[in-house]
Amino acid sequence: MYEKIPLAGVDTEGWLRLRKSGIGGSDAGAVCGVNPYSSAMKVFQDKTNESVEEQDNEAIRIGHDLEDYVAQRFTEATGLKVRKSNFMYRSKEHPFMIADVDRLVAGEDAGLECKTASAYNADKWADGNIPLHYVLQCYHYMAVTGKRTWYIAAVILGREFTYRKLEWDEELISGLIAMEEDFWNGHVVKRIMPPPDGSRACDEVIEQYFHTAKKASEIKLVGFDEKLKRREEILRYVAELQEEQKQIEQEVKLFMKDNELASSECYRVSWKNIDSTKLDTTRIKSERPEIYIDYGKASHYRRFEVKAA
Repeated sequence: MYEKIPLAGVDTEGWLRLRKSGIGGSDAGAVCGVNPYSSAMKVFQDKTNESVEEQDNEAIRIGHDLEDYVAQRFTEATGLKVRKSNFMYRSKEHPFMIADVDRLVAGEDAGLECKTASAYNADKWADGNIPLHYVLQCYHYMAVTGKRTWYIAAVILGREFTYRKLEWDEELISGLIAMEEDFWNGHVVKRIMPPPDGSRACDEVIEQYFHTAKKASEIKLVGFDEKLKRREEILRYVAELQEEQKQIEQEVKLFMKDNELASSECYRVSWKNIDSTKLDTTRIKSERPEIYIDYGKASHYRRFEVKAA
């Protein structure tokens, strides 16, 4: 069963603080390591810091603004009526699991998740597929609410509307709960950052935590010699593969000569003329330093380098 937390009268800051009190559906994929845009480390940062800044970008705005439209298209396609819920749900058995659902389906023990997707990501929805982090989001909602069915509907912008139906999967849900419990109790509660996973999201978190180095500070590097040796091997492999890639591209260019396009049954290659203009900042700095000072934008970052001792 679950606890219902009323959202009526709760402002944005209050809602964001509620989200910090547990793992939500949009966190589930990141906690499980399958969200290409987030990571367990990023979720840890969100749940353990005091900031309640709301994420805001064009993709998020489009998804929010089109939520009603997606729900309406779902009703048109299925005949099922849906309604908004003015509650956040918290699992009583697993209180670290919360759910802020898009819609509930009237007359069914079911919910609905509404998505918008770029046309560039249309292939991820082809042939009945669903992006994996969205699958886990839906099963997270089932785990919290106990509902046996969850629909997910998506508008592929400029292309199509599609929807899928997910049914209760005991094994999957049990595994999901175990992973979320391990993350919450082993990392969030204990304030122990989860290990990095190589994602850009982890880079961003590490940069935020350790943005500035203490000058002239140094520590003994312990336990990393084998990993750094492996890093050197990887860099050699990458260089070899990049060289092979360039060789293939050069062979195709020699075949194409001065043609702009080439195609086969499998591939379409373009080698087009591109004209661009860039500012010569070195010259501006030398000849018009006052302009460079007025319009120059300072940046601060830490450069990571590895050299043999």
